[in-house]
Amino acid sequence: MIQKFIRNPFFYLFVLLFIASCSSDDTTTETGGEEGEGTDPIAYSALDLRNYDNGDRVMMQAFYWDVEPRFEWWNTLSGKVAGWSEAGINRIWLPPASKGQSGGYSMGYDVSDYFDFGNFEQHGTVATRFGTRADLENLIATAHDNDLEVIADIVLNHNSGGGLEYNPYRGYDTYSLFDETHGNASGMFNRNYEDFYPNSVSNYDPGSLFYAETNLDHHRERVQNWLWKDENSVAKYYKNVMGFDGWRFDYVLGFESFVIKDFLAEVGGFSVSELWDGDPDLIRAHIEATGSGAFDFAAFYRMEQAFDRYSDLTYLTRDQVWQSHPDKAVTFTANHDTEKDGNIDNYIEYANKLKAYAFIMTHPGYPTVFYKDYENEEFQAQLNKLILIHNSLATGDLEVLYADEDEYIAKRKGAGNNPGLIIYITTNSSIKRRSIATGWNDSMLMDYSENSTYTTMTDAEGSAQLEAPANGYAVWSVMQ
Repeated sequence: MIQKFIRNPFFYLFVLLFIASCSSDDTTTETGGEEGEGTDPIAYSALDLRNYDNGDRVMMQAFYWDVEPRFEWWNTLSGKVAGWSEAGINRIWLPPASKGQSGGYSMGYDVSDYFDFGNFEQHGTVATRFGTRADLENLIATAHDNDLEVIADIVLNHNSGGGLEYNPYRGYDTYSLFDETHGNASGMFNRNYEDFYPNSVSNYDPGSLFYAETNLDHHRERVQNWLWKDENSVAKYYKNVMGFDGWRFDYVLGFESFVIKDFLAEVGGFSVSELWDGDPDLIRAHIEATGSGAFDFAAFYRMEQAFDRYSDLTYLTRDQVWQSHPDKAVTFTANHDTEKDGNIDNYIEYANKLKAYAFIMTHPGYPTVFYKDYENEEFQAQLNKLILIHNSLATGDLEVLYADEDEYIAKRKGAGNNPGLIIYITTNSSIKRRSIATGWNDSMLMDYSENSTYTTMTDAEGSAQLEAPANGYAVWSVMQ
């Protein structure tokens, strides 16, 4: 769910190394595609990146806001998962799969019946916006057949679509009655005003930006039982009956950290939290308190600052969650909320999208690809190359080699026989070249993103002049 971003500029520079001793002044050229002087690329060939599998993969956000066609989305995805798996995707994140108050128009975030996956007549339809329960079960089975895990989007606090009842704790009627005839046709997890804040157990209301009068009280034992403890709880039903493999926790600012910690203790699985805030310390505190991964909104806003708002690539070196928690930081360039129509504050410009993807695909963290970006014919071929690079050469410690307003160069140092890579991004309108100490001695280098046909040879000390195409990027590594 979209939240207002609290902008907290950070001026922490974690590894920036300006290598004056081995970097020349900017070299700008109006022509490109030539080979480095004194090299013979014919004697060399590109590495077969399939032989350098580093074990890392990429997640697909398999939806966008108001997906079309309605009632066919699960079937649409079933036809795509084999190709995604082949491309190097290992998880698909689905929207909330149960019936919402808006019925066939609902994106699932106005959750009404946690156990209606498109098999009960309520809110004007049997199917959800995405299809029937049988369609969903087929999608999950097809994904598993293609070695893809399926991630459920879980809304744990705000509910919508119940019936009116008098609420003595608020002194007026609230839509807090959920039973077989009031928004909960499954009859599982029936609830009333006692299950929402405030009630006889909790005299305070922590508040919610969404449906505050139906904000679930996780301190109540029966709420805990229905959400994660009992054998027919939401968590265990989704895992053991429906076949979901992990969790995306929606709007975690709306409830306390113990909820996710206890939920994961019961059912385990991959998890990522949506804590929409650009403060990396706040996200780190959530990771430590819950054990869950989290979307790296700090990285998202550093990219937005670097490429769009300030046009200054030194922002890419500022504090981000992946720097301290690479195994828990889920990086992204867009999602269903940032790409909503009319969103003017929380997105990365179309012209800068691929540069942002090049950043997350070459840096630590677990990258996410947004469905509409991947299905964009202008992006897909390059995204497939970046996914392959991520799953092969993007390994080892990261070192920032150079950064200024319009150039950013960083190296993944590799491991064992994996040589790693150097990512070179520029926002300059001309081709850029810079002499860099690569660490690869006497080696022929090429751009594995294939955005530049320039090749170059390093000297005995590992120095070479690298190139980035105008307003673009190149991913450098050795040839064989």
